[in-house]
Amino acid sequence: MNIHEYQAKAILKSYGAAVADGAPITDASQIDAGVDGVDANIWVVKSQIHAGGRGKGRFQELPADAKGGVRICTSADDAKANAHEMFGKTLITAQTGAKGKRVGRLYIEAGADIARELYLSILVDRTSGQTAFVASTEGGMDIEAVAHDTPEKIHNITINHSDGCTDADAAQLADALKLDGTAREESIPLFKILYTAFVEKDMSLLEINPLIITADNHLQLLDAKISFDDNALFRHPDIVALRDESEEDAKELEASKYDLAYIALDGDIGCMVNGAGLAMATMDIIKLYGAAPANFLDVGGGASKEKVTAAFKIITDDANVQGILVNIFGGIMRCDVIAEGIVQAAKDVGLKVPLVVRLEGTKVAEGKAILEASGLDLIAADDLNDAAQKIVQAVKKG
Repeated sequence: MNIHEYQAKAILKSYGAAVADGAPITDASQIDAGVDGVDANIWVVKSQIHAGGRGKGRFQELPADAKGGVRICTSADDAKANAHEMFGKTLITAQTGAKGKRVGRLYIEAGADIARELYLSILVDRTSGQTAFVASTEGGMDIEAVAHDTPEKIHNITINHSDGCTDADAAQLADALKLDGTAREESIPLFKILYTAFVEKDMSLLEINPLIITADNHLQLLDAKISFDDNALFRHPDIVALRDESEEDAKELEASKYDLAYIALDGDIGCMVNGAGLAMATMDIIKLYGAAPANFLDVGGGASKEKVTAAFKIITDDANVQGILVNIFGGIMRCDVIAEGIVQAAKDVGLKVPLVVRLEGTKVAEGKAILEASGLDLIAADDLNDAAQKIVQAVKKG
């Protein structure tokens, strides 16, 4: 689960991290009061969307030469005018794709006198099995490009979970970021604060880009991005309350209500599979035969008829889907339950696209019998290779 910048900063501020004064805007009527409430000489108006590259983005409804989604303003009136212009518009960035994202929230923040920009993040290092800091003196830039072009400028410092972020770990980070004086003194407790927040809130990513050094050598979090481990959200109702459903794909949001692992893709063949590995293999073989999957969908090992029905409806709600491939290998999952869900869903939605079904495993004979007796216009397949070829051919014919 992702949250907005202003929400991330509020969490980190509650732990004692230094952030600038700011005001979140969730309705256009709040803009004028929000700007007036920020004590500043320079105001920064920031679009709040779940995507990077906001400053370099462009608004779909504005001229091509209009300013991007992050604007520096030298007067309160200028900040208000820019905020009103940005609110409700569609911002297109390198990460949003051509459709862009509607800006339904803004953050008005006091500007900072920046001397240096640094990069800092905390994540789970799968190689070491530890939490790790990633630090670089090249903040404010595409960190992937820095890692590719100048890997020596990327520093990874793993943290022993039993000890937490120690003074020695913090000093190593300060050295990596070439901090001295007041900035170095402030960095030691800051790194510990960030690590504590990361662990206590079950974050999967905490990224500060940039972490800035001001002209008077103080540290400040200029931007903040936080992602949380979905599997731990039951422990954090306060975090769940921050969820912005308007930023999520409607189909993915619906799938989450049924505990379905669903990710929308750009292809035209809908997939319903049990097991992540089998789902990946199914998507790969669809590509092999010249088509593209419209989604990743894993119904899991113990899905009910209702869950399968919901999964089928989510697939068919995608206007891009021109055909559906159901690929089930029943272990814990029973093929007759899958068949009952398919029949129910197909009747509910009035299936209008080709459907190929491959069933194997527990209760397979009963599952096939249910499908045969249903009267559905479907294509049976013997194995995955056969199923992939048949759905690709059926879609191309259509």
